[in-house]
Amino acid sequence: MAVNQNSGHLEQPVPASAEDYEHLLDDYSQFAPPSEGQIFEGRVLKVTPTEVIVDFGYKSEGLVPIEQFRTPGGEIQVRPGDRVDVMIDRGEEVEGYTLLSHERAARLRVWENLERAFQDQLIISGRVLGRVKGGLSVDVGVKSFMPGSQVDPKPVRNLEGFIGSDIPVKIIKLNRRRGNVVVSRKLAVEQEATERKTMTLEQIEEGSVVTGVVKNLTDYGAFIDLGGIDGLLHVTDMSYGRVTHPSEVVHTGDEITVRVLKFDRSKERVSLGLKQMAPDPWEGVGDRYRVNSRVVGRVVNVTDYGAFVELEPGVEGLIHITEMTWSRRMKHPSKVVNPGDQVEAVVLDVHPKDRRISLGLKQLEPDPWTTIEDRYSVGSVVEGRVRNMTDFGAFVEIEEGIDGLVHVSDLSWTKRIKHPSEALKKGQILQAVILAIEAKSHRLSLGIKQLQPDAWERYFQTHQVGELVHGHVSRLAGFGAFVELAEGVEGLCHYSEVPGYSGRKTDEIPITVGQESDFKIIKMNESEKKIGLSLKAVNDDEERARLEDYQRQAAAATTTIEEVVSVKEKKP
Repeated sequence: MAVNQNSGHLEQPVPASAEDYEHLLDDYSQFAPPSEGQIFEGRVLKVTPTEVIVDFGYKSEGLVPIEQFRTPGGEIQVRPGDRVDVMIDRGEEVEGYTLLSHERAARLRVWENLERAFQDQLIISGRVLGRVKGGLSVDVGVKSFMPGSQVDPKPVRNLEGFIGSDIPVKIIKLNRRRGNVVVSRKLAVEQEATERKTMTLEQIEEGSVVTGVVKNLTDYGAFIDLGGIDGLLHVTDMSYGRVTHPSEVVHTGDEITVRVLKFDRSKERVSLGLKQMAPDPWEGVGDRYRVNSRVVGRVVNVTDYGAFVELEPGVEGLIHITEMTWSRRMKHPSKVVNPGDQVEAVVLDVHPKDRRISLGLKQLEPDPWTTIEDRYSVGSVVEGRVRNMTDFGAFVEIEEGIDGLVHVSDLSWTKRIKHPSEALKKGQILQAVILAIEAKSHRLSLGIKQLQPDAWERYFQTHQVGELVHGHVSRLAGFGAFVELAEGVEGLCHYSEVPGYSGRKTDEIPITVGQESDFKIIKMNESEKKIGLSLKAVNDDEERARLEDYQRQAAAATTTIEEVVSVKEKKP
């Protein structure tokens, strides 16, 4: 109690508050003897070759043997000013210092941390020490066991590959009294993947730019790990240029930045684009490549129908096989260009919306059809090679880029040819007469039979109706017999013009193939090349001639009788 000097009375003590007690405890705690099982956080004051001097908050400082801070490699892992965990070691003092243990404090701290991680299901780090029966030995502060089934979400064949690596794990079983700890990398990986996936799904949206790692490649694209969720980068979205396989652009393990093209949140499907990170080279392509302008590019692909030429990265043009040469002999574009060739071409057409540019090689040279009338005229004879045959005729190339058609009807004056192969062979060299020239439509009509005079024309000039001609029956039809009158010239003798044929079905045809006879021309049509013959008219003429001869003989005999009678009457 205190005495009030003014009043002379004793003052009553003021009750201490809870905060006052805390301050008092802090002030006098350093004078209380430390507990051996208590962990203290001390500060390193000095490091000597044999001990580490630590201030752990009491009236005396502590000593920790230097060996407790030495690594397996012999290095000292502590410096003055470092904070370290220590505890009283047997309560002994050495030369005024309290003997401390860092190892015991570290072990106790480790178990406290492990119990907390086990209770809260936290992910901790561990180092794989080696392979043991049934799994791996993992250092998480103490030696723990990880079963082989808990190494990874997927079956692992080579557990040795994890030895020496630091891995995330979760404690699935802990017994401090026995010192047993069982851990799982599988659960830690799955939890991390779930957390990353949740975070990624919250951030991702169409049009956003994301960074990921190439997980694996397929023929059609690459799967990109965006953080717990995979996105597909299709081969067509890797580059504006030609890509035949994803490995030409990306490789497994590459970190790339891509744009989200489509995102289906319900199905967790993400479509990605790499080329969309750069401007589209087809924008403004119509201004850079004008029709009829000349361009230079590199042949990147050759197909059966043409060659693709890269004009700039991402922009290709097609030279169709028909635009490679004025000649129609082209069998395959590889006869003109090959991949890697640098070629000059003419721009024929540009369709930016369809991403198509049509190019031409033959346009670098003048069209031979534009001057064909200067080199050839109707009626002239030309020489060429049979290039192709169709049902209606044969195409004959008379020079590079100039083909003429010999129609099947212009192959022969006399023979009935159904297909040009009956008279010609592919590759045959022949002569022909130019019948017509149509330069604008690129048409040239040729004729082979016109090399010789028309047999029909000559026959009509030398024969007329009513004339008797000789011929042999070449074939029979249902209505008459065809008679060959000269080479390539046939006439028709209808059965009604054959003697002895009445037209009844039971009648036998009184004429045979190969039979030679005289026929009378009863009809001629030069425009239709038709000659009508009659065998009956020949017989009628013969009968009429015999009758006229008989009449002449009878008339002569009558005259002789009359003369005899007249002479007798004159005698006396």
